[in-house]
Amino acid sequence: MLRRGPVINSEQSWWIFALLSAFFAALTTIFAKLGVQGIDSNLATAIRTVVILAIAWGIAWQGGHLSKLGAIAPKTWLFLVLSGIATGLSWLCYFRALQTGNASLVAPIDKSGVVLVLILSALFLGEPLTPWTVMGTACIVLGTLFLIKG
Repeated sequence: MLRRGPVINSEQSWWIFALLSAFFAALTTIFAKLGVQGIDSNLATAIRTVVILAIAWGIAWQGGHLSKLGAIAPKTWLFLVLSGIATGLSWLCYFRALQTGNASLVAPIDKSGVVLVLILSALFLGEPLTPWTVMGTACIVLGTLFLIKG
């Protein structure tokens, strides 16, 4: 009898999506660096955003989720709008940095935002800041410094 690989339950699926996110983020950086050449970085971000908008709304429509828009709580709307604003500002800055800097330097500095996420998630979300988390955060900071100094 053929044995299938391990079945991944929903509690483990975050890992796969996180790895896929990292993979697509890497592709995003390379494609963006190539795409911002000879164009205003804000215009490049706007074009990219229209593509994301079409994909995200298409997936939501295909999944039948648009009928649930009216049931979203005001607090949820607030945080999603704030997240959208932060994302937009992040990408405007990211594309501008890519336009003038090396992708191999811009990306590590951008990804060092993980350090801020760890600190802010402990402060505002009550997530644990264990010794391992602190050591890992220190490694990220040191690694980023090594990359940009190298």
